[in-house]
Amino acid sequence: MPARFLVVPQWQGSSSSRAMRLIDGVEAIRGDLPRAATIEVDVPLGAGDAVGTGVSRYSAVATVRERLRSALDCVAEGDLPVVIGGDCGVELAAVEHAAQSAASRGVTFGLVWFDAHPDLNTPSTSPSGAFCGMVLRALLGEGAEGLTSASPVDPHRVVLAGTRNMDDQEADYLETAGIAVVGADAVADALGAAVDALDIDEVYLHVDLDVLDPGEFDGVTDPQPFGASVAAVTAGIAAASAGRKVVGAGLTMFAPASPDEIVGDQGTILRIVSALTASTRQPR
Repeated sequence: MPARFLVVPQWQGSSSSRAMRLIDGVEAIRGDLPRAATIEVDVPLGAGDAVGTGVSRYSAVATVRERLRSALDCVAEGDLPVVIGGDCGVELAAVEHAAQSAASRGVTFGLVWFDAHPDLNTPSTSPSGAFCGMVLRALLGEGAEGLTSASPVDPHRVVLAGTRNMDDQEADYLETAGIAVVGADAVADALGAAVDALDIDEVYLHVDLDVLDPGEFDGVTDPQPFGASVAAVTAGIAAASAGRKVVGAGLTMFAPASPDEIVGDQGTILRIVSALTASTRQPR
């Protein structure tokens, strides 16, 4: 099962003043990927408009969603789609695609969300209007019309990993939603058991690079202290993958400040990409 990399330099889902750096980050990662296994998804040049939805740059984000869905439909059956963002709003199309496939085959599907933030806002609760902070809630079926999943993920089959910074209303939602949370200090040791408890056949692995501790990696728009180590994240990925089929993965939010930072962070990113695609190298 070879990996197919879908490169999506979307920045419009971020609220950061440094969002355009996400384009540079995607291009830097793309340069280390096998050209023959890479699909590039065009992103609008303009910022886009909210069109009254409460989602900043809604029109651009919705356009990218449709383009990525079309690209995912072109990935051969049996290949592993790995989305390289851009902001993590690109994961709406990718996770939705995997969830729809699982539903059509009657298998249970789960989602592991490595992220410093839970991304559980809605247009009415978001302080910024940025879709990046709403994408997981949209995958659970709640959000702006046209930017919610047509095949919602069951909250009881989601694990947040390394999450440590959330808005009050996100915290309130988590109290009743049934989503499991594994702290950054427990990602290596406790994540496997948390995913086992989901009782799933297939899993999608999302990694926002801000899950990492900024002492090891700070090439993101919003670094958060007390994150997980690179070793812990790769161990967590392996534990989350064990005993179930990985049907998709995403790596998002690399926003290097300079060419020197790109060089310094390449090793970390390649380690995570290797962990996400490890299932493609296992004997059948």
